[in-house]
Amino acid sequence: MNTSRMPALFLGHGSPMNVLEENDYTRAWRQLGETLPRPKGTIAVSAHWYTRGTAVTAMEKPRTIHDFGGFPQALFDTQYPEPGSPELAERIQQALAPLPVIADHEQWGFDHGSWGVLIKMYPDADIPVVQLSVDGTQSAEYHYQLGTKLAALRDEGYMIVASGNVVHNLRMVKWDGDATPYDWAVSFNQFVKDNLNYQGDNHPLVDFMQHKGAALSNPTPDHFLPLLYVLGSWDGKESITVPVDGIVMGALSMLSVQVGG
Repeated sequence: MNTSRMPALFLGHGSPMNVLEENDYTRAWRQLGETLPRPKGTIAVSAHWYTRGTAVTAMEKPRTIHDFGGFPQALFDTQYPEPGSPELAERIQQALAPLPVIADHEQWGFDHGSWGVLIKMYPDADIPVVQLSVDGTQSAEYHYQLGTKLAALRDEGYMIVASGNVVHNLRMVKWDGDATPYDWAVSFNQFVKDNLNYQGDNHPLVDFMQHKGAALSNPTPDHFLPLLYVLGSWDGKESITVPVDGIVMGALSMLSVQVGG
């Protein structure tokens, strides 16, 4: 059993087409899987399981969810049969107590925000995964604090892999081939990078909506909040690095963040 402290990752997942494609971002995810310590299990936090209340997948064999439309059939045909872990689900419930965490045995599975990056990191699908939902009724501070509670599981051999996009404005994406990022997207993306190592009260990335570019960068908070689970699990001493960065289609940040490892 690997009991060394596992890293925590936030991966900017972007388009589901990254599952079928090879590019700088997918190569970075693959390299992380090949070079980081192998976890005994993974805690996935995806922007695409946005709920009222908090839940974890607690089934032995979670299904692969194709929660998108208008893509090639090959993407819908792709399965990622990563095993679940009722034991890890229960451990997450214990770590987050007294917060009530629903054990989901049949409703969810792995959405493309989780399996879309894990299929690149661990293509053999042989590491147990439990997905934790993001409670959309709660504040950014709440999600950051959940990350502090999950930190203990990193010391038990579990890796946190959160997924979203720190800039995510689908209404403003450029479909005409012009990939020039909007100024507000560049500014907000840089703001995130500049504050990854912040220590102290009133974390700027918890209070991220105060940034002048936040409203355009995050019309809804769902794709930003998973980052806070990773930052919350930081012990203040580990290195924080950026494995890959970039803004695609003008309004989607592919920034990835690594804590520890």
